[in-house]
Amino acid sequence: MAQCVQSVQELIPDSFVPCVAALCSDEAERLTRLNHLSFAELLKPFSRLTSEVHMRDPNNQLHIIKNLKIAVSNIITQPPQPGAIRKLLNDVVSGSQPAEGLVANVITAGDYDLNISDRSIKASVPWYSNWKDTLMELKESSLYTATTPWFESYRETFLQSMPASDHEFLNHYLACMLVASSNEVEPMEQFSKLSQEQHRIQHNNDYSYPKWFIPNTLKYYVLLHDVSAGDEQRAESIYEEMKQKYGTQGCYLLKINSRTSNRASDEQIPDPWSQYLQKSSIQNQESYEDGPCTITSNKNSDSNLLSLDGLDNEVKDGLPNNFRAHPLQLDQSSDPSNSIDGPDHVKSASSLHETKKANTGIIHGACLTLTDHDRIRQFIQEFTFRGLLPHIEKTIRQLNDQLISRKGLSRSLFSATKKWFSGSKVPEKSINELKNTSGLLYPPEAPELQIRKMADLCFLVQHYDLAYSCYHTAKKDFLNDQAMLYAAGALEMAAVSAFLQPGAPRPYPAHYMDTAIQTYRDICRNMVLAERCVLLSAEILKSQSKYSEAAALLIRLTSEDSDLRSALLLEQAAHCFINMKSPMVRKYAFHMILAGHRFSKAGQKKHALRCYCQAMQVYKGKGWSLAEDHINFTIGRQSYTLRQLDNAVSAFRHILINESKQSAAQQGAFLREYLYVYKNVSQLSPDGPLPQLPLPYINSSATRVFFGHDRRPADGEKQAATHVSLDQEYDSESSQQWRELEEQVVAVVNKGIIPSSFYPTQYCLNSYSDNSRFPLAVVEEPITVEVAFRNPLKVPLLLTDLSLLWKFQPKDFSGKDNEEVKELITGEPKMIGTEVISEFLINSEESKVARLKLFPHHIGELHILGVVYNLGTIQGSMTVDGIGALPGCHTGKHSLGMSVRGRQDLEIQGPRLNNTKEEKTSIKYGPDRRLDPIITEEMPLLEVFFIHFPTGLLCGEIRKAYVEFVNVSKCPLTALKVVSKRPEFFTFGGNTAVLTPLSPSASENCSAYKTVVTDSTSVCTALTSSASSVDFGIGIGSQPEVIPVPLPDTVLLPGASVQLPMWLRGPDEEGVHEINFLFYYESVKKQPKIRHRILRHTAVICTSRSLNVRATVCRSNSLEDEEGRGGNMLVFVDVENTNTSEAGVKEFHIVQVSSSSKHWKLQNSVNLAENKEAKLASREKGKFCFKAVRCKEKEAAVQSSERYTFADIIFGNEQIISSASPCADFFYRSLSSELKKSQAQLSLHTEKHSIEDAVRLIQKCSEVDLNIIILWKAYVVEDSKQLILEGQHHVILRTIGKEAFSYPQKQELPEMELLKFFRPENTAVSSRPSVDQLSNLIKTSLHYPESFNHPFHQKSLCLVPVTLLLSNCSKADVDVIVDLRHKTTSPEALEIHGSFTWLGQTQYKLQLKSQEIHSLQLKACFVHTGVYNLGTPRVFAKLSDQVTVFETSQQNSMPALIIINNM
Repeated sequence: MAQCVQSVQELIPDSFVPCVAALCSDEAERLTRLNHLSFAELLKPFSRLTSEVHMRDPNNQLHIIKNLKIAVSNIITQPPQPGAIRKLLNDVVSGSQPAEGLVANVITAGDYDLNISDRSIKASVPWYSNWKDTLMELKESSLYTATTPWFESYRETFLQSMPASDHEFLNHYLACMLVASSNEVEPMEQFSKLSQEQHRIQHNNDYSYPKWFIPNTLKYYVLLHDVSAGDEQRAESIYEEMKQKYGTQGCYLLKINSRTSNRASDEQIPDPWSQYLQKSSIQNQESYEDGPCTITSNKNSDSNLLSLDGLDNEVKDGLPNNFRAHPLQLDQSSDPSNSIDGPDHVKSASSLHETKKANTGIIHGACLTLTDHDRIRQFIQEFTFRGLLPHIEKTIRQLNDQLISRKGLSRSLFSATKKWFSGSKVPEKSINELKNTSGLLYPPEAPELQIRKMADLCFLVQHYDLAYSCYHTAKKDFLNDQAMLYAAGALEMAAVSAFLQPGAPRPYPAHYMDTAIQTYRDICRNMVLAERCVLLSAEILKSQSKYSEAAALLIRLTSEDSDLRSALLLEQAAHCFINMKSPMVRKYAFHMILAGHRFSKAGQKKHALRCYCQAMQVYKGKGWSLAEDHINFTIGRQSYTLRQLDNAVSAFRHILINESKQSAAQQGAFLREYLYVYKNVSQLSPDGPLPQLPLPYINSSATRVFFGHDRRPADGEKQAATHVSLDQEYDSESSQQWRELEEQVVAVVNKGIIPSSFYPTQYCLNSYSDNSRFPLAVVEEPITVEVAFRNPLKVPLLLTDLSLLWKFQPKDFSGKDNEEVKELITGEPKMIGTEVISEFLINSEESKVARLKLFPHHIGELHILGVVYNLGTIQGSMTVDGIGALPGCHTGKHSLGMSVRGRQDLEIQGPRLNNTKEEKTSIKYGPDRRLDPIITEEMPLLEVFFIHFPTGLLCGEIRKAYVEFVNVSKCPLTALKVVSKRPEFFTFGGNTAVLTPLSPSASENCSAYKTVVTDSTSVCTALTSSASSVDFGIGIGSQPEVIPVPLPDTVLLPGASVQLPMWLRGPDEEGVHEINFLFYYESVKKQPKIRHRILRHTAVICTSRSLNVRATVCRSNSLEDEEGRGGNMLVFVDVENTNTSEAGVKEFHIVQVSSSSKHWKLQNSVNLAENKEAKLASREKGKFCFKAVRCKEKEAAVQSSERYTFADIIFGNEQIISSASPCADFFYRSLSSELKKSQAQLSLHTEKHSIEDAVRLIQKCSEVDLNIIILWKAYVVEDSKQLILEGQHHVILRTIGKEAFSYPQKQELPEMELLKFFRPENTAVSSRPSVDQLSNLIKTSLHYPESFNHPFHQKSLCLVPVTLLLSNCSKADVDVIVDLRHKTTSPEALEIHGSFTWLGQTQYKLQLKSQEIHSLQLKACFVHTGVYNLGTPRVFAKLSDQVTVFETSQQNSMPALIIINNM
């Protein structure tokens, strides 16, 4: 139970006080009325005695009475009407609200401000994170001192307005003040008249009301004297007369009105009456005396007029109850604007408002001075001391004497007396029957009632010991007689007396109270008396900290017959739960909800709202979403009824934004109710700012901003560059690649340095991009904002007229800012055009993005603030109860139910900062500026289209496509470049190529190559040409990835377009390749903000297998070529068709093999002289052998270091000029990428020791720089048409004898080795050249006849002359030793070849100059016919300036066989 201002020890004595009647003459009433007060009202503020009072009990012991208060009231002969009492209680409760008034803002998002207590408690969601914290918090917050002034007012009024009844005497009149004025003509006669009137009212049977304590009522005569108008002497003389007639104890002269009311303004006299008069007491029943009272319930209730006349106590409040629903059911009454009020509700607020209005302008006690106040106080003291208390003391003694005499009587005699008193006694009844009656009715003189009278008198003067013993005695008598109503009354007061006894000799008998309550409620059917019991008992239990019992008691008395009482008791029970030693917070909340429901039915809307709000903080954030929804819904409804529209809106908002578990129909009803309330709010201030809408959810961080036009769709053979669009998913890897490409091209443009002001271009901003800078947008180019909406409800939402909300500051960036910075908020289409989406439907629980465009027409700073739209529902079959559809004002695909206009802001939190120590230790976020673009001046805009661009190629296939460049802006563009990580994939042709290609359509059947028809005589011999790599953009130190696009005049004018040929070559690996092109261009006019623009394109090419080429080069054994120079080589080329014919390839034709080198060229084909056709079907292999010779000296001398000689060996009748585009382009590109790889590997493997010059010379002997280009045609059958594809493969030969490949080799991972834990002894790198390199130092060849005929029968020895040619391959002098003593030792060799000997000198020492050829004439001697191997001489060589000798192993390559025949 909530804390009371008074303690229970003060409350109970104040609730039961001696009652005194007042009967005034008209003149006396007139005097008091000058102060706008009746006589009883005049005394009210002074009715408590300021000093202790003494009286003697029947045993003559002195008894002290503290703080005695008396209640003086005008005599009213009509018992109060139950309806009137009910109305009064209703008014009292509705008039008493929390001290600060209703909480100004019931709900604030995430935080509740709640006036449970005298101080406002801040309750937020984490407040209830776990119960333990809650309990501690509640204890510390002194929540248990919460006061409920409306309950105290109700209780006080209820106790005061209790009608007097026959079974108890506590509120019967003990005395009567007879008041006359000194202005009367005959005051004494007036007193006699008043005395007779009082006697008539008390003793005449016509008046059953009011009730009097004892027949002999104390009469006290009061003479009122008006000081300002009356004659003082006359008053004194009358008073003297009174004293003689009535005695000094029985009369009093009260002087009032010491000043006239018109002087009221001179000095401010305090007004102690107003607080009492606002609680207009039921005893002053002016408004109800006239007749039966009719109470009108709210207009919309079922029965328009409920006449409450003549309703007895027993059936009080027993009205038909319209609300039989469960307390927690969502009450969807017919219309939120006029919900039905409960049966208790009588237009309380308005009537209260009127009385307040009436009271506010009146000054009470205007004619009274402070002296008069003291006189009235003195009068009360005198009356109590001299009149009332002696009268009570005397009465108690009399009653006590009667009781003592009664105790002496025998029981039988007493029962006889009782029979005599009561006439004939009611016959004995069964106990069940008794239970159903109120028991006996005693006559007023019955002895049992005398005991009760004495007990009540003792109780009124705070003599609780005596009172208790009397009540206890009376209780026994009443129970014996089965007089249940009387017994219950005695039990109730016995319990209270026991509790109030000083020194507490006995514990509080709570079971007495329980019995009394049960009897009142179940047997006597008197809820008013039961309620009084509960109110008193609960206070007593609470004072003993028995909160659980108090709560149970309060809940027990809640019933359907009175909603107001039930609401107040449930609320007090809730407070009991929260005040326990371990507070029961959930029980508190639950009972607050029940109380709120009953308040609502009782028409106490404000109290209902307060209860729900207080309960809300417990249920909030607990995951009990249905309970939360119910509470929020009710809060919304109640707030709406009270016209607290903002609170209603925010409550409904909470229902919608929490993840609701309600059914779709229920959510739809909530939504429509919300929209209905919202509409009312917005109609109040149509010109105010747009309100924030709660639905749909917007995921702000997922907002994406795109600058530029949408991509054009592909048009036939034309395919637009992919560029950037909102449909592409973000990929950090690819965005990093684009960034690197842009940096690369910017570095090339700026002579190798990236300027400090460079910032990578971002066309699409999202949560992954760097949004710390203001993005740059170009005037007249659209800005698209993608907003991610999510509908959390199970009902679809329809957004109409959806557009962006922005503000714009026009600025001039070239000069200084404008003098005035204009702030333009939406609706200035001249500056910024805004796209409006007329309808945007989000289905239930769907996430959907909307793309909204802005068109900037002016330079300046744009700030995108949010979205603005009408939120509505689709008009379905279900409509919310009572709310019909709005008049159809909407034409669209969907029929709109109801909609409201509002906005939602886009607020994006930037990334968390984590660089400095301060940022790491605190939580700081950087800015996110993606919604604040700067609109800059016009820039050129390039569009690129690819014509005939293939999607599938064979590896190495060459295809010619066309690229169209279009300038769609109003500015010329220049410095067009393209950069790609795969430059070997495409070429625009060399610098020398003729730049007027055929149109794309004419080129379909032509070869991509430049060809010349050849005559048949030159077949298989090389045709040479030369070209410089500089012509093809592959110069020294150039960036091969950055390729300038050869625009005519290097400028593309506005609106102009140009088509350029582009050759593509399928990558060498099979599979899917993504190739990124980045086009870079600048404006002719330099812009301060944007230096350049870019356009991206990603080409996806799928390559399938074609040919695999492998080649080796080795030295030729023949030493002379036509020119008689040494140094020929043989090139072996293996070509394999690896195509699995899935691409429909029938066969490959090798049409030409070309070489390209600075020093070597192919001379002729060795093995294809007869067979011209070089065809390879699927999985076939072809072998080619070519002779290669050194370029002529004069050719080599003329060539610069970058000039290459191309030699073509043709297998068809058309020569492809390999030194022209595109053949040479792709060759140079593959060469440069190969160089890059080998450089990278070199840099990895550079050895610390520089290899000695000697070794380097030896190594050079085995190096060769010969590159082979294989050109082929493939015959493809596709859709029964034959196509011819062409292509080229490159093999780069570097080393003699080492195989080289056209396709990249997979690197095999080295096998794992065991870890060695000791240091190798010799760490020096061996500088010896390898055996391979040494074997190439000297080239040897034997010249001899293949067969030799000798007549062995004539001459037994056969001598054959043999020439040994030694050729020095290196560019240094070489010392050579030729040793002929070498024998073949192995037996296998002996078996095959016979043995022979060399004649003559067995060892020769020679010195060969650089590249010198020397011949030795030798003689071989044979003794048999047979086959002999002449390759036995061993040749040792060393560089002349070196010591170590190396053996050359040239002869091991092939045996030199001779056949000796006999003639």
